[in-house]
Amino acid sequence: MEYYLYILVFHIMAMMSWMAVMFYLPRLFVYHVEHIEKKEFVEVVKIQEYKLYKYIGLPSFWATLLSGALLLYVNDYLLKEGWMHLKLLVLCLLSAYSFSMEYYRVKLLKGECKRDGHFFRAYNEVPTMLSLLIVGYVVTKDMLPMYTAAVILVFGFIIYKIATLKSK
Repeated sequence: MEYYLYILVFHIMAMMSWMAVMFYLPRLFVYHVEHIEKKEFVEVVKIQEYKLYKYIGLPSFWATLLSGALLLYVNDYLLKEGWMHLKLLVLCLLSAYSFSMEYYRVKLLKGECKRDGHFFRAYNEVPTMLSLLIVGYVVTKDMLPMYTAAVILVFGFIIYKIATLKSK
């Protein structure tokens, strides 16, 4: 427990870096698909996408995950809390989202992505909604009413539907 706060500070800083990538990389995807006819511009965006994901996104993901695991090891009481179980569940969803960014990055790199800017604008909202849940669980140390999570998911579904309607 002597080093708990230092590990926590590292965990929060790593998480902030990881979230910055999840907020910005989909925005690069928007630029990529909406300016596909501008070859020089797209080549620069491809480099930015690669470096952002590989040099910042992956290291900060692993730093967040490993420091979080260390925090749970040092303070295993947290694993007995219901809010922590929900946080870890949402963390799994956020991790899947993070890896999906690499899927789209590679598809865009190969010119095989069929998604448009509207899709990536909606896709960009996913980490915001998931991080709202995680921060809510951590700050309140409560499981938050389930309707809060339901409202966030419905809001996300509406954003996705609006984005896909505009792209048709």
